Amino acid sequence: MYTKNFVNPCPDWATALLNGFSQVLLLRNPLCGLCCLLAILLTAPGLVGGALLGALAGLLTAQARGYDRADRQAGLYCYNGVLIGILISAVLPWSVILPPLIIAAGGLSSIITHQWRKRGGKLLIAYTAPFVLLGWAVLLIATPSPSGFVEADPLYALARGVGQIFLLDQPLAGLLIIIGMFIANPYAAMWAVIGSAIGGGVALFADQAQAAWLGLYGFNAALAALAFSRQGEKPWVTLLAIALALLLQPLFKLLPVPGLTAPFVAACWLMHLGNHLAQPRQRDASRLHS
Repeated sequence: MYTKNFVNPCPDWATALLNGFSQVLLLRNPLCGLCCLLAILLTAPGLVGGALLGALAGLLTAQARGYDRADRQAGLYCYNGVLIGILISAVLPWSVILPPLIIAAGGLSSIITHQWRKRGGKLLIAYTAPFVLLGWAVLLIATPSPSGFVEADPLYALARGVGQIFLLDQPLAGLLIIIGMFIANPYAAMWAVIGSAIGGGVALFADQAQAAWLGLYGFNAALAALAFSRQGEKPWVTLLAIALALLLQPLFKLLPVPGLTAPFVAACWLMHLGNHLAQPRQRDASRLHS
C-alpha cells in the first residue's frame, strides 16, 4: 500500500536528482549527473527547466507513492522524467500548460518505471522504455523542427552522437557528457564513445551523411554499449549489442514518429532474451560433460 504522506524522504534530494541525470546513461554518479546538467544548461538553456521539472516530478511521485527509498536516492525514478521533460520542452511551444504537462509526464514515467520493475524483472528491464512510450504520445501531437545542416567533422559527430542521448546536438554537450561518464566509469565511457563512432561509420556507409554528422546513428549505439560494458561483459557481447541497436534503427524509421531510444531498448531486450533462452542449453551441456 502506498503512503499518502511525504514520509521517509531521500536523505539528499540534490544527489537523487543528479543521480537521475546520470541514470540516463545507466550510471549512478552525481558528478556525472552534474556534467549532464551543465551540458543542457550551456548548450540548450531553454530545455534545462523541463529536464529539472520532469526529474523532480518523477522523484516526488515516487516518494508520495512510497517507492523504495534506495531506488529513489539512486535516481531510478528520475531519469525518464529528465528525458520526457527535455522532449516536451523541445517540441512544444511555450504555454501555461507546458509545466503541468511536464509534471504529469514525469510523474507518469515514475509510475510506469515502478510497475515495469515489479513485473519485468531482469529479462525486460525498463531502461528508457517509459520515456519512449510517453515521447511517442507527445510526438503524435507535435512535430519536431527539422535538423539544420552541420559541418562534416568526425570529432564533432562523435561528440554529437553522445549528446543526442539527451536530445542535444551541440558538440560541447557531448564533450561534457563524455567527461561525466569518464568520472563515473572510464571503461563504460570508452565503450560509449566507441559505440557512437561505430554508429557514425555505419551511417556514412549507408549514405546517411547528414544523419552521421548530426550523431543520429550514434546515441542508440552508445547507450547499447553503456548497457553491456558496465556489466563487465566480454567485448564481443558489447559489440553485438551495438550491432543490434544499429540494425533495428531503420525499422523504427517506419513509424510515423521518431524512434527515440527504442532501438537501444529493443536491442537490450533481445540480448537479455537470447541469454535467457541459452541458459537451459548451457545447463544441459554442462550435465552431459559432468
